[in-house]
Amino acid sequence: MNVVAMKSVGAPARVDLYQSANAEIERLFLRCCQTNANQSPKWAEAGIAGCQLTPHGQGGGAVLFEDVMAVQVAILVEMIMDRGMDSGEEHRREILVGERAVKRRQAVRGPAMLSQGFRPFFLLAGIWAPLSMGLFVAMYQGHIALPTAFDAVVWHYHEMLFGYVAAVLAGFALTAIPNWTGRLPLQGAPLLGLVLLWLAGRVAVAISALIGPWAAAAVDVLFLAALAAVFVREIVAGQNWRNLPLVVAVVLFFLSNVFIHYEALGLIDSGGRAQKFPIAIIIVLIALIGGRIIPSFSRNWLAKRTGAHLPTSFGQFDRLALAVTLVALVWWAAAPLGPVTGGLAALAAALNLIRLARWQGLATGTEPLLWVMHLGYLWIPVGLVLLALASWLPGVPHSIGVHALTVGAIGTMTLAVMSRATLGHTGQPLQAGVGLTLAYLLVTAAVVLRIAALLWGGLFTPLVLAAAVAWIAAFLFYLGACGPVLVKRH
Repeated sequence: MNVVAMKSVGAPARVDLYQSANAEIERLFLRCCQTNANQSPKWAEAGIAGCQLTPHGQGGGAVLFEDVMAVQVAILVEMIMDRGMDSGEEHRREILVGERAVKRRQAVRGPAMLSQGFRPFFLLAGIWAPLSMGLFVAMYQGHIALPTAFDAVVWHYHEMLFGYVAAVLAGFALTAIPNWTGRLPLQGAPLLGLVLLWLAGRVAVAISALIGPWAAAAVDVLFLAALAAVFVREIVAGQNWRNLPLVVAVVLFFLSNVFIHYEALGLIDSGGRAQKFPIAIIIVLIALIGGRIIPSFSRNWLAKRTGAHLPTSFGQFDRLALAVTLVALVWWAAAPLGPVTGGLAALAAALNLIRLARWQGLATGTEPLLWVMHLGYLWIPVGLVLLALASWLPGVPHSIGVHALTVGAIGTMTLAVMSRATLGHTGQPLQAGVGLTLAYLLVTAAVVLRIAALLWGGLFTPLVLAAAVAWIAAFLFYLGACGPVLVKRH
């Protein structure tokens, strides 16, 4: 196994890949680097033009590597990103790349599903999204009755957030964190343990009327507690402090789940706050992580097109938009609807819309893997505008903004990230194909139909049923396209 020596001198940084790196490492490096940065002529001199690195402090992450088949490349790139890309200091690093990573990955003799975190959790999310929706529709229509202590609507809300979204969050983070920290991924039995905790939570909530709500709550909250513990261990061990916000978000998400169970037990009456806070947490995460990956992927795709305008790099405006979005969503979750809530939501909507426009989304219209991310992010300002209108105008239902944020922003963005990461991390061509393109169109139809049902009350039931069918079909297409590659090795 080769040793790669890396040296960065001053700012802008210079990276020299010495002759001791073999051709395979260089090929994978060229294939995997998909991060966002201003291109420097030094890259062309090094013979690796097009491999753009994120400047120090501006992000990076697992889904920015289109192929993590070679963990050594991820570690190599992360060292470059985190060790003096723009610090003005001289650095020289020599890293033994890949030897331990390869040995550990080869030691996993069980199913391919347990080799990386995205495999089991993206598959489970893809199964649970349509299955739980189908169960909810059947419960709502009175065809079945699950032995749960929750009513049908609360069960649906809980399982979409703490079942589906929690699985996507786990799959994303368990794949991203090794690249952020340079540590090896969670594999084998520990990963299986997390999967079993997630499954136990779904069963416990579904039969909570039989086993008792206290027992169901105790089982259900274990998954997010264990996930947060894993994140803390990895980030602290890797000293990757700039990604601590992810740990904070998971802890807050865990506490939100606890409060929802408390409310179901009759211990508290949050006045709807327990339901709004987890939505706010996930939307802030999408604004944060989406601000890394959407312009990054768009930049790398547009850079290959002559004369294309590239997305604006992360800067002070993005920080302002994130800060205002955080304040607006926390205020919405904590305070009743009113002029202040509406004003903050409208301001956050405007800033996010400007932010999205700076990422050149219209220029990506021919690439479904890209435009779906821009479309998913668009639902954030749309949802915030609808929340503002609901705060100002009594005739506008509050739930219209909630569904724009949940079905629209959360549903679309999670589907987009799962599909792109699945293709890239399993060595598949980064092409949506007919199946995934239909999935993106159907999830968009689902949110439009769900909002329409709230606007045209006379057609509420048929439109809600049509939205549910579109949602279920979207994830069935995702499973058809990505399910087989999630369960098999390269």
